[in-house]
Amino acid sequence: MEPITLHTMARRYLMSRDGKLRAEYAALPDDGRRSFGYTDEAKRIFPRYDVVAAMLLEVERLDPDDLPPVDRLATALATAASSARSVLTTDLGAVEAEATAAERELFRRGIRSWVTAEDLVVEPLPYRRVFGDEEVQDWRWRLERRWGFARDQTLWHPLIAETVPEDVLVVSADAMWDAGGFERVHEALAATGLRRVVEIREHGDPSCLLDLDEFAPSYTGAEGIWTDDTLDWIAYASHESSVAFGGTLAEHLRTSWADLADWGWVAIWDQPAK
Repeated sequence: MEPITLHTMARRYLMSRDGKLRAEYAALPDDGRRSFGYTDEAKRIFPRYDVVAAMLLEVERLDPDDLPPVDRLATALATAASSARSVLTTDLGAVEAEATAAERELFRRGIRSWVTAEDLVVEPLPYRRVFGDEEVQDWRWRLERRWGFARDQTLWHPLIAETVPEDVLVVSADAMWDAGGFERVHEALAATGLRRVVEIREHGDPSCLLDLDEFAPSYTGAEGIWTDDTLDWIAYASHESSVAFGGTLAEHLRTSWADLADWGWVAIWDQPAK
């Protein structure tokens, strides 16, 4: 077995478990609530998807392009199963702690079965490597130096200054969905030979290196900023329904986007009253 097969199997398993558990929780009456707390049934479900998310995060810290041999990888995955933590997996009550422990054991059991399976086959997944804290801070520092990125707040234009520089392009978030913005951005970057994109998110959301095809400059409840190792371009999606571009990417979009003028961003406080 190739290490990438085992790693991909672990990722797919955890993604599947997350979806299944969240669907189970969504089906509970009254959102699993009882008076000012949660029902025991809810307490047996939500801690499971919380720990699944924590385990997936640790699994995705491993670089799919540089995985250890299968035996060492299995040990690393088992370590993730036992030790993955988040703010949602601590200070648990008895019912929640029991559910969390059971979910960790399910993952460990899966790892053991995959390692011994003959001819294990799994559909590939896009590349994704989650950054550690030091790597995130290094990227924030680099973005601040090159692009004036407000690294402690995950902010850029048009929110960090009253006037947007002429070389920065700002469009409405609707342009990405309704005017083919995502496709235009992908085409522009693919033309340069780019394969991977750096994504930095706020609120402690995972920052990572991901495949270009998975790059979607959009606000998800967490603002995001994107670039690559050259820092020749930048993209930023804000909570104010704006998406901004700088550098070579802005230059390309200005020359290739025919109806760009129809999709300019206007601050909500400058929009005409309805």
